[in-house]
Amino acid sequence: MNMVANRRSFLAGAALTIGFVVPGKRARAQTGQSVLQPNAFVRVHPDNSVVIIAKHVEFGQGPATGVATIIADEMDAAWDQVSVHFAAANDPLYKNLVFGTMGVGGSTAIRESWDQMRMAGAAARAMLVEAAAKRWGVPADTVSVAKGIVSAGSQRASFGDLAEAASQLPVPQNPVPKTADRYVYIGKHVPKVDSVAKTNGTAKFTQDVRLPGMVHAAVRRPPAFGATVRKVEDAAARAIPGVLDVKPVPSGVAVYARDTWTAQRGAAALEVDWDLSKAETRSTRQIYAEHSAAARGPGVQVEAAGDAAAALGRAAKRIDATFYFPFLAHAPMETMDHVVEKKGEGIEVHAGSQFQVGEMRAMCGVAGVPFEKSNLVQHYAGGSFGRRATPVMFDGVEAAAGARAYGFAAPGKVGGGRGNDLARGWYRPLTVHRVQAGIDAAGNISGWDQVVAAKSITKGTPMESPQVRKGIDAGMVEGANDTSQYTIADFRLGHHLMDTGVPVLWWRSVGHTTTAFVKETMIDELLELGGKDPVEGRLALLKHDRAKAVLRKAAAMSGFAGKPPKKGRARGVAVHESFDTYVAQVAEVSVGADGLPKVHKVWCAVDCGIAVNPDIIRAQMEGGIGYGLGHALYAELSLGEGGVVQQTNFDSYRSLRIGEMPDIEVAIIASTEQHRGVGEPGVPPIAPAVGNAWRRLTGKPVRRLPFAHGDNA
Repeated sequence: MNMVANRRSFLAGAALTIGFVVPGKRARAQTGQSVLQPNAFVRVHPDNSVVIIAKHVEFGQGPATGVATIIADEMDAAWDQVSVHFAAANDPLYKNLVFGTMGVGGSTAIRESWDQMRMAGAAARAMLVEAAAKRWGVPADTVSVAKGIVSAGSQRASFGDLAEAASQLPVPQNPVPKTADRYVYIGKHVPKVDSVAKTNGTAKFTQDVRLPGMVHAAVRRPPAFGATVRKVEDAAARAIPGVLDVKPVPSGVAVYARDTWTAQRGAAALEVDWDLSKAETRSTRQIYAEHSAAARGPGVQVEAAGDAAAALGRAAKRIDATFYFPFLAHAPMETMDHVVEKKGEGIEVHAGSQFQVGEMRAMCGVAGVPFEKSNLVQHYAGGSFGRRATPVMFDGVEAAAGARAYGFAAPGKVGGGRGNDLARGWYRPLTVHRVQAGIDAAGNISGWDQVVAAKSITKGTPMESPQVRKGIDAGMVEGANDTSQYTIADFRLGHHLMDTGVPVLWWRSVGHTTTAFVKETMIDELLELGGKDPVEGRLALLKHDRAKAVLRKAAAMSGFAGKPPKKGRARGVAVHESFDTYVAQVAEVSVGADGLPKVHKVWCAVDCGIAVNPDIIRAQMEGGIGYGLGHALYAELSLGEGGVVQQTNFDSYRSLRIGEMPDIEVAIIASTEQHRGVGEPGVPPIAPAVGNAWRRLTGKPVRRLPFAHGDNA
């Protein structure tokens, strides 16, 4: 099969028909016959093909397969007759029901569209059944459907046979979806819809787009964030064969050439005098010092219960710890790129867009063309991890500005190389946490005071209002509020919204990536200080049964209590809820030859509600573990003298290598809860699980990431 290119705020109680918009259902096939198109997501063609429209970008997290699984199951289609196309940029038809506009993030792809896709498939099935019943003169309730065949007694017809007749029928407004006992694909193994195309190279990414006469542009951006161009000497760039032009753009200076490599060489050859008067020129060390000093103060109070100060005052033993988390890049394999072509009164954009409508509107505004006259050709994207979801649509806007500066003289591909991608911002915010916590004479936790200092991702952007309210940034403290899942009677949480010139962005699991580490390593330390078992101690404190279930499962899988690890190894455990999904992980660790943790195996238990595609869930847990582990061990974006980023490629921004990937065992907890997110929740527990194992091995708690920084040896 192929695919053709052409935060706790989930509305759990929304009606099944929200967003169930019905376009013209009598579209015509090339044969002149009608196509059954009962809603915005399903098309049944006379050739018996079923085309499913995916409204979310596919960058490896699996929503295309997810929505196809749900709809095909409700239709009782044969899996091999199903293909998936990407949706057009159209909010009325394809908006994310959580966001109110097209886009995906916060692990919402399947959880927000679960009911919508079920209804879409159920409506199509009902119309095919009704068409068959009318053709054969039998009651509809005597008609059955299986693997794309509609039958009643000896009568049989394919979906394609019935498409035209079904297209003439009224669309049912309240179709009845299946009960769980009738699922054929949901919860079972089905191959991903894009596996073959991605294996044989036919899957099309934006980097694959080649248009007649297309030019390639690379943008030379400033060395320090916030700097601007004062003067450009471009003779050396223009002298390179294949360079076509040099133009200023708001983000720097664009060099246009016949191919990407020449454009990048031209950009490197520019002699630019930068105005640094408004630039961020502080080093990472200076920014850490500022954040650390702020974290010593109480900050804006986010949440409080009991009297943390009084409890700490009477504690038998106390821990006062400051945690440091660096800027992190997303480092997707496909760097940011767009192709922009002037067509008629509008533009046509090729991209793997994460916020399709928002990005197109922003690009059209910069290009000076109407959105209504423009078109997005959505492609696969080679990873994101949050990178393609900038609140100000930076990369799309830069591409539109580059195309306009060139006068739209030719289709233009605007994209940065790895250096631009890593060294020019949109990082996970540098963050400092300070925690004061204690235990009483019986070893029970007695007081917890936590302060977070970081830059807000959304403050000052069009996305500020839903995230930052009354001076509190919910994303900064998610996973830390009331320790998220543990019962602690005397608790206080505060935060400081810091200001730096470094552009920051959501990073896979967002605030949870730091709050889970702080929470789970501190809990582990406190339990040990109080003479309590790390698993049983957590179980006594956990509020939610689902959290307890995943913890028990991961502990049982690993033999945490009864099967000690090999000599020279230790195990660490962590459990965390994010995006309404519960994940527990146990990591078995030794000291590697480089003096850093060597992770041999990870046992992972996950409860994400109904498991739509178990293989995708396992893949997302495995991928999240690898992604989180590599960054916890090695990755850091650091600013040196003058605010210049020190890491520009994978040689200096170290990631996990294939030989370092641990053996991973994943267990999915059976559940009847509505499906929740899986793209991000595998990330937060891995770093603290490894950190807790490392403390058992070395006796030293981990206060700073990455491990390779050296402060934890």
